Amino acid sequence: MTTDQITVLLILGLVVGLFLWGRWRHDLVAVSALLACVWSGLVSPSDAFSGFGHPAVITVACMLIMSKALQVSGAVEVLARYAIPRKAGQVLSLAALMGVGALLSGFMNNVGAMALLMPIALKVATRLSIPPGRMLMPLAFGTILGGMTTLIGTPPNLIVSGFRAEMADSKGPFAMFDFAAIGVPVAVLGVLFIAVVGWRLVPKRESAGLEGFDTGAYLTEVRILENGASAGKTLAEVENVLEEAGAQVVGLVRDEMRITAPSPQRMLRAGDILVIEAAADTLSTVLSSLGLKLEESGRPKDREDTDLPAEDAAIAKTSQTSGGDVNTEKKAEKKEEGEDDKPRGGATEIVLVELVVLPGPILSGRSASDISLRTRYGLNLLAVSREGNRSTERLRSMPLLPGDILLLQGPPSVIAEFASDTGCVPLAGRDLLIPNKRKAIQASLIMLLAVAAAALGLMPAPIAFMTGVLFTLLLRTLPLRNVYEAIDWPVIVLLGALFPLANAMQSTGAADLIARALMSSVAQGNATIALALVLLVTMFLSDLMNNAATAAVMCPVAIGSASTLGVNPDPFLMAVAIGASCAFLTPIGHQNNTMILGPGGFRFGDYWKLGLPLEVLVVAVSMPMLLIVWPL
Repeated sequence: MTTDQITVLLILGLVVGLFLWGRWRHDLVAVSALLACVWSGLVSPSDAFSGFGHPAVITVACMLIMSKALQVSGAVEVLARYAIPRKAGQVLSLAALMGVGALLSGFMNNVGAMALLMPIALKVATRLSIPPGRMLMPLAFGTILGGMTTLIGTPPNLIVSGFRAEMADSKGPFAMFDFAAIGVPVAVLGVLFIAVVGWRLVPKRESAGLEGFDTGAYLTEVRILENGASAGKTLAEVENVLEEAGAQVVGLVRDEMRITAPSPQRMLRAGDILVIEAAADTLSTVLSSLGLKLEESGRPKDREDTDLPAEDAAIAKTSQTSGGDVNTEKKAEKKEEGEDDKPRGGATEIVLVELVVLPGPILSGRSASDISLRTRYGLNLLAVSREGNRSTERLRSMPLLPGDILLLQGPPSVIAEFASDTGCVPLAGRDLLIPNKRKAIQASLIMLLAVAAAALGLMPAPIAFMTGVLFTLLLRTLPLRNVYEAIDWPVIVLLGALFPLANAMQSTGAADLIARALMSSVAQGNATIALALVLLVTMFLSDLMNNAATAAVMCPVAIGSASTLGVNPDPFLMAVAIGASCAFLTPIGHQNNTMILGPGGFRFGDYWKLGLPLEVLVVAVSMPMLLIVWPL
């Protein structure tokens, strides 16, 4: 091996290790790898940022913007309303819901499709009196399967297409529906398998119905009132009452000092803050019986004026009106013309809504104080549900994680704005987006024309979708302030930084070196075994790290494998595309899996029970189809 090959393999090994470790964000790891390649001379400074102009990166960004326009216009909600039967049984309802999710995921961001259909899945679960998880996990897997069917269905497909276009004997990028010949059979059979049989493999969590929705134990802060029943009692006396309600004390805050293991004999004083774990339907009982009130997430100096009375804290049901009032402040920026400009202060309807935190940089890792939840939105963070974890931090300073469920209090319109700005998904039955018929038609036509232009070869895909974005902005189908928020910037940075690393793997011969080692030691020169090996390795990596990163790492290996064997590289690239979209074993393999972790009450080990049979089915269907459609 040459020095350059050793260097790039060391960088690649470190990158994969950091991806699997999961402590650092994927985009940070990718940028570090890019800089390491530049510092070591593998990538010239002039080419360091060439990946950000790659057609795949541009197309991903454009698709995210156009998908957002479909979301905010209400076009998807209209489709779901007519496509999902209202009185059907579980199998038919599940098949229809997954079918709509798979169809949408073929033409828009599958995370967006999941976010839009998630409240509908919860409504169906309530109607059928089944645990929400048995609708949410099939929906998540269905939307992932749908992404396999088209060029724009998921970023890995665009990455694979980009590598095909850059090969020495290039046949050009894959066309819009080149993925459909294999993706559609896999998606259809996968949806049918889950709807008829597979849903029974989803672990049953006792959380049937939205009113009894089991979001796990809430971590909640409550303040002891001056003349409350708890003032002057020992902690042990209070814990006896809490135990009857199924709650427990996990910490005490006195004079802004956190005591994580307070003595049971400690005397409680007015103004003390108890940190308790309790289910949502027991909090109201706890508050009234002990003379407590919920501690909101605002700044300490605001609490005297903004704490909510105990009688307004009946939160046994999501989205229940409390009848109180909240002191809100106007946001600094002005509303765009045509948007609701109703003042925030003095709202007469105050509701409590549960929102799920989605993967992404807006909320992930940031606290309520970091995002100025109260000063920007005038909302109160009353509780956080995080399955299986207990924080030692104050509620207002607790870093939020994907899958957390937030209990927010405030006016419905303001909560809707917060959910839109941050990409949270409501668990309540309230519609956060008011469909606009004109904009829904515009967004649908723009997407349809852009897809047609790319599919018919009238324009290259990046140009077709950039044109679609231009008309989206000119027609204001998507509010201008939401354009850049619609782009998942960590994914863009990840892709832009990894393309030069992948090119370095090819230019140094490191990819061919890995391919030759795999082909000689495992496949032993058999092209069919080699193809299956590429598919399985890609599937394994995709379950443990970002699917776009998996595709970027595996494409050079797939091309090198085909070159070593002297066979057609197309089936190998298609195998990477399929494998990168098969993240069904863990909650970290795909954002849609992470999204349902809290609402479904799932644990890390719950996914493989359905995911493993589904991956076996994908391999069984895709391998023969690969050999037939893309012969070696």
